[in-house]
Amino acid sequence: MTGPEIVIGLAGVLTTASPIVVATIGETFAERAGVINLSVNGTILLSAMGSFVVALSTGSLVLGFLAGALIGAVVALIVAFGSITLRQSQVAIGFVLTLFCRDLAYFLGNPFMGEKGPILSVRPIPLLKDIPILGTMFFKQDIMTYFSFVLILAAWWWIFRTRPGLTLRAVGERPEAAFARGARVNLIRCLYTALGGALVGLAGPMFSLGVKAGWKGTISGLDGLGWIVLAIVIFGAWNPVRAALGAYLFGLLQWLSVVLQPSLPGIPSQVLQVAPFPLMILTLLLVNIGNAEWVERVLAALPERPRSVAARIFRALRVVQPSSLGVPFERD
Repeated sequence: MTGPEIVIGLAGVLTTASPIVVATIGETFAERAGVINLSVNGTILLSAMGSFVVALSTGSLVLGFLAGALIGAVVALIVAFGSITLRQSQVAIGFVLTLFCRDLAYFLGNPFMGEKGPILSVRPIPLLKDIPILGTMFFKQDIMTYFSFVLILAAWWWIFRTRPGLTLRAVGERPEAAFARGARVNLIRCLYTALGGALVGLAGPMFSLGVKAGWKGTISGLDGLGWIVLAIVIFGAWNPVRAALGAYLFGLLQWLSVVLQPSLPGIPSQVLQVAPFPLMILTLLLVNIGNAEWVERVLAALPERPRSVAARIFRALRVVQPSSLGVPFERD
C-alpha cells in the first residue's frame, strides 16, 4: 500500500469506529453511576432500524438521529426503572432487553430492508483539511465523526474535572457517602443511565445513516457490536479517553482484516472477518490478568529488573471497576 492509501484507510478507521466510540462513552457514563446496561447490543440494532425508518419516512437526518437517541434513552430508562425502582437484577433485565430489542428490530424493520434513505455527507473543515496527513484523517469527516472527537474530550473533562463529575464518581464508588453529602443517588443514576442510553442509541443511526447506510436486517453486520462496546468499557477502565482508544483499536483490527486478505489467500476470508472479536477478548484478558494472584507469584520469582518492567506494564494496564457497579443503593 502507498502512503496516501494508508492515510485514507486510517481516516476510514476513525469513521467506522466513531459509533463504537459514542456508544462506549455512553455506557461509561452509566457504569460510572453504578448501573450496568446490558441492553447495548439490542439498543444499537433497534435504534439503527428505527432511525433509518424515521429518516426514510421524513427525509430528515436530524429526526433520524433524534429517534435513535430517544430509543436508546427509553430502553435505558427501562433498565433503570427495573433495577433501581423495582430492585431487580440489572444483568437479567439488560440481557432480556437486548434479546427483545434485537428481535423487535428484525421484525419491524423487515419491510424496509434494502431501501435507500438519506446518508450523512462528508463535511471537510476549511483550512484544516489541507494539513498534510492530519487534514485527511481528522478534518475530512462527517459531522457525527467530529461529534465523537468532541465527545471524548468533553466526557473526560466532565467526569474528572468538574464537580458534577466528582459526584458521578462518588455515586458509583461510595453511594452512601455521596448520599450523606446530599446527593440524590438513585435520581443521578437514572439520569446518567438515560444519558448513556441516548448516546448508545446515537450509535445506531451513525451506522444506518452513515457508516453502513441502510437497513439490511440480520446481514447488517451490527449484531455483536454491543458486546464489544461492553468489553471496551472494561478495557478502557471506565475512562472515556482510554475507552476511545480501545474503540479505535477494534476499528483498526477490522481494517487490517480487510487489507491483509489479499496477502493471505490461504486463510478463509471469514476467519479474518471475525478475527477482531477474539483479539479484543484476548486484549481484555491481558488487561485483567494483572489482577490475578498467580501473576503476582510469577513476578515475585523473576529477577529484579524484569520484575520491575513487568510490574510497571501490568500496573499501567490494570483496571479497577467502580466499587458499587451493579449494586443497588438502598436508603437506610
